[in-house]
Amino acid sequence: MIRVFVADAHPIVHKGVKAVFRNSTTISIVGKGLHYRELVDYLRTKKVGVVLLELELPGFDGLHLLRELKDKYPTVRFLIFSALNEEIYAISGLKSGASGFISKNNSLSHLREAIIKISEGGVYITNELASIIAFNETSTNPRAILDKLSEREIQVLRSLVKGKRNKDIADAINISPKTVSTYRARIMKKLKAKNLIDLVRKTQHIDLDLY
Repeated sequence: MIRVFVADAHPIVHKGVKAVFRNSTTISIVGKGLHYRELVDYLRTKKVGVVLLELELPGFDGLHLLRELKDKYPTVRFLIFSALNEEIYAISGLKSGASGFISKNNSLSHLREAIIKISEGGVYITNELASIIAFNETSTNPRAILDKLSEREIQVLRSLVKGKRNKDIADAINISPKTVSTYRARIMKKLKAKNLIDLVRKTQHIDLDLY
């Protein structure tokens, strides 16, 4: 039996998923969490095979937390279950330790297929996303933009596009203002941005708070 924990802010999602698998002989919904800390508390004390994870779960403020969970609980498989743009967030999620991404717009049969596949050690993505990965990404693709940057550069970028000053950024992430300037120059060069306004324009379609 595959033990599944549902981490989602909406109680109706928990009820719906549990109802779907109520009579299943292969999948058991063993727990639910409305907040990230509830997920962490459950993983700390209970056995889970698959976590159905909504990226907009309260308290889950970045994919770095998924990497931390995967490092701490390597046997747990994480399946992102979200209404967010698959093309943007699926690849990021996979790189951060998820074993699959399924849109909430997909059918329930696909959800069952995804849970079983990743529990057996596989990776679940749609055929459309597989084609994107197979043929690589173009320079105009949102993922191609972030793939050019290191994790620290993305962290600095997130603050820059919010209009924060170098000193404020330095204080927030415990580096020197000079180092922030260095990162800023690298980001501008990698993204071929002429100035801060151009940088904001190039990244305005990406929710950087999830990284």
